[in-house]
Amino acid sequence: MARKIVITSGKGGVGKTTVTANLGMYLSALGARVALIDIDFGLNNLDVVMGIENRVVYDISDVLEGRCRVKQALVQDNGHKNLYVLPSDNMKTSTSMTGQSLKIVVEKLSPLFDYLLLDCPAGVDAGFHRAVSCADEALLVTTPCFSSLRDADKVVSILKSYQLESVSLVVNRVRGDLVLGEKILSPKDIESLLKIPLIGVLPDEDDVILRGAGFPPMSRIGKAFRILADNVDKKTFRIYDATARYSGFLGQIKRGLRRSV
Repeated sequence: MARKIVITSGKGGVGKTTVTANLGMYLSALGARVALIDIDFGLNNLDVVMGIENRVVYDISDVLEGRCRVKQALVQDNGHKNLYVLPSDNMKTSTSMTGQSLKIVVEKLSPLFDYLLLDCPAGVDAGFHRAVSCADEALLVTTPCFSSLRDADKVVSILKSYQLESVSLVVNRVRGDLVLGEKILSPKDIESLLKIPLIGVLPDEDDVILRGAGFPPMSRIGKAFRILADNVDKKTFRIYDATARYSGFLGQIKRGLRRSV
């Protein structure tokens, strides 16, 4: 049976869907069978991030309305044979969109995969509760900015009320130069603030904006996602050091150059 993990956030724009897509890719690269399920019905764009939007025939709305079987709606990723996407549609007014109906879809997929990653709507409205009710574990994605942390803190308390097997933290868009300059909180500071274990640190890189998903394995962001996938798979807590390239004499020069850009 699959491990069912919801990827959530306190606010939009923190990179939740990007984390879902790339975590799925790197888990698949480890040999796991992975399905990404887009439950963000309002701003559904997981298919776009994955680059499969032109191959979508059915989506989760068709499954919920009985127009197709769940296997028919799955789209295989272009570059990873063990990775599939269940896309969504804007279904805000659909009466079939209930927590119980989504749970049935998730349970049908569970025997076929090692991981089901649920891309959750941001915030704590009904869509959030529907997504979390289908999961056994949660990854909370936040950034070091104050508004994101404040909203993340609210989400943590709600996630804990669900009595999930685990709730872990991923800090995205970490600028190592600003951490060393004490301009932003470090990931460890954020871990202490939110009181959930830190499982991933992702550096702020231009590649994320340009590519969205599928980063070169030896790039900094690629290494960070590989470490995150290893941690999720092995339940370890090895953390990518976003400050390493800004340490020492050459690092100080890099910090100065970045501030001048």
